[in-house]
Amino acid sequence: MFQAVLGAYGLNAEKFKIEPFGSGLINHTWKVYGEGLAYILQEVNTEVFRQPQNIAQNIETIKKYLDQTAPKYLFVAPITAVNGDDFVVIDDHFYRIFPFVENSCSVDFVHQPEQAYHAAKQFGKFTRMLCAFNVQKLKPTIEDFHNLPLRVEQFKKALEQASDERINEAKFAIEEIIRHYDIEEQYVHMVDSGALNLRVVHHDTKISNVLLQAETGVGLCVIDLDTVMPGYFISDVGDMMRTYLSEANEEEKDFSKIAIREDVFAAIHKGYMEEMDQVLAFTEKQFFIYSGKFMIYMQAVRFIADFLNGDIYYKTNYLEHNLVRGLNQIDLLNKYIAKESKFEEIIKKINENRVSNSKTILN
Repeated sequence: MFQAVLGAYGLNAEKFKIEPFGSGLINHTWKVYGEGLAYILQEVNTEVFRQPQNIAQNIETIKKYLDQTAPKYLFVAPITAVNGDDFVVIDDHFYRIFPFVENSCSVDFVHQPEQAYHAAKQFGKFTRMLCAFNVQKLKPTIEDFHNLPLRVEQFKKALEQASDERINEAKFAIEEIIRHYDIEEQYVHMVDSGALNLRVVHHDTKISNVLLQAETGVGLCVIDLDTVMPGYFISDVGDMMRTYLSEANEEEKDFSKIAIREDVFAAIHKGYMEEMDQVLAFTEKQFFIYSGKFMIYMQAVRFIADFLNGDIYYKTNYLEHNLVRGLNQIDLLNKYIAKESKFEEIIKKINENRVSNSKTILN
C-alpha cells in the first residue's frame, strides 16, 4: 500500500521511514521521512467522512482565498498527486499527503493555561481571517455534526426503543439530560432569532489540532481541517471548553478528578477574543459562556443515546463504557454551570484590563 500511495506522489517508499503518528481516533496517520524530507500520510475514514471529495473541495477553496488575502498565513493543505488529484484512491481507500511542518509539535492535553491561550488564539485567528469569505461556498463534510436539536431528538427516540434494563441503568443520566432540556431550547431560540452568524469554523478544536512552535510553545496554525465547514462560533469555543477545562477527559471513571480550571477558562477567552473581539457581533458575545454548556451537553446526549441504542456508534471497551462517558460529561456540565457567575467575573475583569491597557497606550 505504501509503495503505491507514495509512488502516486512521485516518492519511493523504500527511501523513507514510515511510522504511525499522532493520537487521532478517526483517520489513520503516519509520518513519512528520509533524505531530508518529511511528510504526513493520512488515510481518510470514509465511515465518518462519507464524501471525502467535499473535504478536498473545501480545503482547496479556502486555500485559494487565503493565498490571495493572507499569503503569509501558514495553511497546511494536502499536496496534490502527480496526476493533479487531491486523493490517491486504492481499493476504495482514500489517501493524501501533507507537508510536515518543521520545528513544530502538538500536545494531547492542556497542561497549562498558556497552551489553551495559544490554541484559542489560533482557532480565533482562523475564523477571523475567513470572516469576509463566502461561507456558502463550503460544503458540509459531516451532515448535522453539531445539530443539537437533532441529537436531542435522537436521544428521545433511543429512550422510546431502549430495553428496560438499559433504561434502569441509565436512570440518573436520563433524568439529568431531561433536566437540561433548556440548553437545547436556548440553542433553537438563538438560531431562530438570528443571534448567531454563520461562519467558517473548525468544529474540532481539541488541543492536538493546533501546531505549536517546538521550542517556545507559541501557536503556529490549526490543522486537521476535515471538519471545517459552515457553523457557529459556539462550536469552536464550546469544544475548547469541553476538552480544555478539566484535566480529566471523557474517559475518566473517577468523577472526583473532573474539575473546572478557571485560569484555563480565562486563557481561552483571552486568546480567542484577541482575534475575534472585532468580528463577533454583540449578540454573539453574550453566548460565550453558553458555548461550553452547548458542547458538553450535546456530547452527553450523544453518549447516553448510544448507550440506550446498544452501543452502535461509539467504539466501547467494556459494557457500560458509553454510560460512563455520558455520566462523565454530565458531571462536567454541572460543574461548569456552577461556575457561570465566576466566568462572568473573569470576562468582566479581562475586558476591564483590555480597556485600561488601550487607554494607557493612547496616553
